[in-house]
Amino acid sequence: MKIFILTREWQQTSQAVELCYWGTTGEQAVKLLINDQPSVCFIQSQQKLDTDLVHLFQQRKPLKLKTLNGEAVDGLYFSNQHQLRQFSQQASLRGIKLYESDVKPTDRFLMERFITASCELAGQYYEDKQGSLVFVNPKLKPAQLKPKIKWLSVDIETDITANDLYSIAVYANDVQHVFMLSQQPIEEKPEFEWSLYDSEKSLLLGFLNWLQNYDPDLLIGWNIVGFDLIVLESKCQQLGLKLNIGRQHAQARIFKSRQSGEMNIAQIPGRVVMDGIEMLRAAFWSFESFTLDFVSQELLGRNKLITDEDKPAEISKLFNTDKIKLARYNLEDCRLVAEIFKVTGLIEFAIERSSMTGLAFGRVGGSVAAFDNLYLPRLHRKGCVAPDVGSQTDDTPSPGGYVIDSKPGLYNDVLVLDFKSLYPSIIRTFRIDPLGLAQPGDHPVPGFLEANFSTQQSILPELIEELWHKRDEAKTQNNAPLSQAIKIIMNSFYGVLGTDGCRFFDPRLASSITRRGHEIIQQSQAFIEQYGQQVIYGDTDSIFVLLETGLTTTQARKAGQELTQTMNQYWQDNINQQFDLPSYLEIEFETHFKRFFMPTVRGSEQGSKKRYAGWVVSDGKEPELVIKGLEAVRTDWTPFAREAQTRVLTRLFTDQPVADYVLELAQGLMEGKYNQQLVYSKRLRKPLSSYTKNVPPHVQAARKLDKPGRKINYMITLNGAEPVANLTAKPDYDHYLERQLKPAVEGLLHCVELDFDDIVRSQMSLF
Repeated sequence: MKIFILTREWQQTSQAVELCYWGTTGEQAVKLLINDQPSVCFIQSQQKLDTDLVHLFQQRKPLKLKTLNGEAVDGLYFSNQHQLRQFSQQASLRGIKLYESDVKPTDRFLMERFITASCELAGQYYEDKQGSLVFVNPKLKPAQLKPKIKWLSVDIETDITANDLYSIAVYANDVQHVFMLSQQPIEEKPEFEWSLYDSEKSLLLGFLNWLQNYDPDLLIGWNIVGFDLIVLESKCQQLGLKLNIGRQHAQARIFKSRQSGEMNIAQIPGRVVMDGIEMLRAAFWSFESFTLDFVSQELLGRNKLITDEDKPAEISKLFNTDKIKLARYNLEDCRLVAEIFKVTGLIEFAIERSSMTGLAFGRVGGSVAAFDNLYLPRLHRKGCVAPDVGSQTDDTPSPGGYVIDSKPGLYNDVLVLDFKSLYPSIIRTFRIDPLGLAQPGDHPVPGFLEANFSTQQSILPELIEELWHKRDEAKTQNNAPLSQAIKIIMNSFYGVLGTDGCRFFDPRLASSITRRGHEIIQQSQAFIEQYGQQVIYGDTDSIFVLLETGLTTTQARKAGQELTQTMNQYWQDNINQQFDLPSYLEIEFETHFKRFFMPTVRGSEQGSKKRYAGWVVSDGKEPELVIKGLEAVRTDWTPFAREAQTRVLTRLFTDQPVADYVLELAQGLMEGKYNQQLVYSKRLRKPLSSYTKNVPPHVQAARKLDKPGRKINYMITLNGAEPVANLTAKPDYDHYLERQLKPAVEGLLHCVELDFDDIVRSQMSLF
């Protein structure tokens, strides 16, 4: 039998640790119990221990394993995790170095068997009352399974304080149901299923019982842990209930974040929780705002059913006057979340990522843990163990990506050449690896900071090669979720090796990647310029090349393809001659900008970084305006400034006059034609009372509202910053002229030798 692992937990028994895994065959839930698992860590064989430490473990056993530096190690075996932690704390205080004492037992059990997300079971089992299969101490081996996950979208509605629970909606392919609080019967029947309850307690019990019967593998929602589950847990505690939403009626545990910006975590035995916001970020989706209303509009072309500025007030009003309409709103939120998950492939992405890395299904983040899952079992097969996290103390900084000074201006025909997965390519080409660094052997590959890497003994280069081939296969099969998952994994390796949260942290590793990247970009620039072309900008893995004028689009693309072929051959020859190694560096022709704009740093002649715009013209396609880092794509600027910059850029790139248009924008602004576009939007990051010395405009506006939400929409008026919902004065047009329109367009005007003040000054009398 093959299963896909959903959740993993461990608990302490009287004798040892018991591991508990829940999984699914795609049709049925399966529970695995692994009994009598000792807790394990490693210690150098020559390390002597005091008597009080010896009493904490059951056995010390010599092993055929060594540290990365070649020192023999013993295994220490404990009857429970508490004793291991106690031993680890005491060892740390006494300067005793331990190895892998911080690896979770549930993770170690799987990784040592090279099991990531799916496994094949053999052994006896029985069926519990809910119909789940239960295995005790089965035999496990790795397997491949892409299961059908049974998901359920959940959303709740409350009053503004979240003290009163109004309703709970659930949605899936085969269910649309709302659990509604109503002390009066309602004769009208909605187009979906709903259940009415005369108390919050009966509503919660109805929902909890229904959930157990429906038995989903996965709960999805929008801020589902940070709001919905926290409210449900609090309400259960208030009413003397338990939030028993796990399989076998197990109680959920919600761990609230202690600091702003940290994620809340939900542990639900047998079920996974995925928050749409965090999963989109994990898959590298980017939006101006991650509100459900905004994302659903961007991806689905639909909005929530309530779009009032004072949404909480409208929800409470509907609860008192039109419960069916409130239920529709509640259910539509569930439906929007489900459709967002579908169009973005988030569940498929999470399955592929878990299958590739061994990360728990649905876990957000975890790059370091993923690296451990992939690297440690391979390291053990090489006969070595790894140090604990934090045992490395060298804090030598590693440089970031190399940026070529930009040459600001307005250009024709600029090519963008991009090194494909530069950092993974560097790791693979130059054999950068923790084991290879510790045991470089004869004829090593030189790195940086006096690092040397083995050409014979390594893990990471081969791991990247394996992932690289799998990604190529995924692309061939049009498996976008798998391709994206592999790309994220490979690109995370550099960051992992450069953080002290990684057990293999060593500045020599990270520096040998980034400094080699600097060298590659610098040599590539020199080669291109010797080739007769001009480089006007470069950033980490991309180079912007200015072609000779007068080329057609076809000629420019052909020039780009020829240049990449020549450069790839150059790097193959260079690395073979210098290091006697094959090159896995690959530069690609990415984009041809027919027109291109590189700005200056505001107030200076120096070229900017990470900010530019280009005009892409392709045969058979509409021209595309590409903007990076400029005001037009920044949410801290008003819609007026953003749209103004976009339109002026388009005019510049299509050789239309801009002076008259800028004057038209300025005049329209002063006449009030753009008032609806003068709104700033900013979120409150902390309570209003926390702002004392420096009070920014959005806080000033928020203090003029009776019940400000997290997001503040405001305008700068003649009376200062005011909330849009409570304006008392006209907009301060001079502010928007000088602080929005002028900075958004003046850099563009300079490229065609125009001056913003000269354009508008002669017409000021009109305003």
